[in-house]
Amino acid sequence: MKKVILIGPSGSGKTTLVQTLYSMPIKYKKTQMLEYYKDVIDTPGEYIENKGLLRALIVSSVDCHQLCLIQSSTDTITIYPPNFTQLFTKPCIGIVSKTDEVNSHIPKVKEILMTAGIKKFFYISSLTGEGIEELHHYLQMDNN
Repeated sequence: MKKVILIGPSGSGKTTLVQTLYSMPIKYKKTQMLEYYKDVIDTPGEYIENKGLLRALIVSSVDCHQLCLIQSSTDTITIYPPNFTQLFTKPCIGIVSKTDEVNSHIPKVKEILMTAGIKKFFYISSLTGEGIEELHHYLQMDNN
């Protein structure tokens, strides 16, 4: 798998996605600082929520091949500025997480990510496994 960085607000499912990708037990764990795994950098939600920490995201993304912007399907608050992806020199994909939730708003969340500059989307549930195989396959490909 290519090295990726997961960027998203607190509670969007970044750490749960890491646990799913690496077949780890799913348990709540607050990410306090950048966490490095073999092919994934898990970022604290505060890095996108606090504009003063954007520089840390940009610097951390340098060693990655792919950026993944994550937004929970239940969170319709816009956290990403318009054309946010243009801050980075790497390809970006959008991941809409928690698609199994009853109160999900997938079209609105897709619109939020599109405004940030995302063109390629994945819809996942780390708890049910929905969309995980497709995302994992995409991250394995050499042409993205």
